[in-house]
Amino acid sequence: MTTVDLSYLSVAEAAAAFRRREFSPVELTRSLLERIERLNPTLRAFVTVTADTALVEAREAETRLLRGDDASPLLGIPVAHKEIYDTAGVRTTAGSALFTDRVPERDAESVARWRAAGTVQLGKLITHEFAIGIQWPNEHFPPARNPWDLERIPSGSSSGSGAALAAGLCLGATGSDTGGSIRGPAAWCAITGLKPTYGRVSRAGVVTLAWSLDHVGPMARTAEDCALLLQPLAGYDPADPASATVPVGDYSARIEEGVRGLRIGVPRDGYFWDGLAPEVERALEQAMEVFRSLGAEVRDLRIPSIDAADAGILIMLVEAFAYHQDDLRARPEKYGRVAGNLFRAGGMFTGGEYVQAQRLRARLCQDVVAAFREVDLFLCPASPEPPVTFETTYGAPRRVRNRTIPFNMTGSPALVQPCGFTEDQLPLGMQLVGPHFNEALVLRAAHAYQRETDWHRRRPPIG
Repeated sequence: MTTVDLSYLSVAEAAAAFRRREFSPVELTRSLLERIERLNPTLRAFVTVTADTALVEAREAETRLLRGDDASPLLGIPVAHKEIYDTAGVRTTAGSALFTDRVPERDAESVARWRAAGTVQLGKLITHEFAIGIQWPNEHFPPARNPWDLERIPSGSSSGSGAALAAGLCLGATGSDTGGSIRGPAAWCAITGLKPTYGRVSRAGVVTLAWSLDHVGPMARTAEDCALLLQPLAGYDPADPASATVPVGDYSARIEEGVRGLRIGVPRDGYFWDGLAPEVERALEQAMEVFRSLGAEVRDLRIPSIDAADAGILIMLVEAFAYHQDDLRARPEKYGRVAGNLFRAGGMFTGGEYVQAQRLRARLCQDVVAAFREVDLFLCPASPEPPVTFETTYGAPRRVRNRTIPFNMTGSPALVQPCGFTEDQLPLGMQLVGPHFNEALVLRAAHAYQRETDWHRRRPPIG
């Protein structure tokens, strides 16, 4: 038996250790299941733990490794899935009483692809109801807590994924991102989360929030891990009408090449920079200096129509209402108060307002494409502030501009990783954004930053 602390291994570290016979997938899986049993009653990250299945899959992976099958770097890696991903034979509620007894017959395409790559499924991770916003009290499931401070939220709606990774309960997780729900938890839980290009990863079998904004992707501790986890997910799927036929490259092949010579644009004015907490702004400035020291050119950048990103909220609500309208009329009591009211609000906009929002979106897409003729990447905030408390969240309404939804509107690949901590040891995150289908470049830049810093290696004061 190994004496290594298995809880905070990266995917890459665990895969290498398996092949050196330092410990086995079964040993790692048992260690994580024990940790989940101990910490989940406090963190509430997992809705369902599939311990028996996980151990069967871990034994199968161990057998394959012992006979020399090492084709997949994900073989034997324990992961968990957000509660909106269908899992065959395992309840998938989408965080709602409407789906309390829903047990899919088939896996979501992403789940199936990870399973085929040899991952070990630990269970299902909490989400806010139908992945809209954050979790509220007195609803179907209690909200997950942030391992860095149990009185603070992990952000939403991939809150369980963020909390589980930060607490060392799994090595990888799926998330979904309609307005920032992969990237928000990445920022506030000090992990790494990647929203791929729209159409890069199939959404088949993932419960819809807003069809034209929904993205799915991997969450992990490092950019290198996100590259490994994205590899089997990426690629065309006829079951998703938005799935792209763009060829898939090797996301790890050039990840070590660094950022020398890259042009990184920083949209400082207005939308992204106004209202930043001083600690967030300082952390971003320090991150820019790291990139400069690595040979990148960092310059200011203007996106003329960036304010049009606010129209994304209208698009999200209208499309969510379209998905839920029949159930809202037939079974309104099955919806939580907050989610139900948000979905009904989407039915109050006119067709003309929705069309105008889409026109603003088209202009923003044009401006972002034009900006990528001047620079290779964007660097911008993921959140204007550090993680907030439940008391603040549930108190008087606050106007906080969403710094992530612009790239749901444009469909651009965007990654968030930790870039510092407050004096109170609360995580701060930065966002890197690339041109369509250039996830490899985003991952390469994030990896270069993580080789020079240790923010992603810090551990919360839990367990």
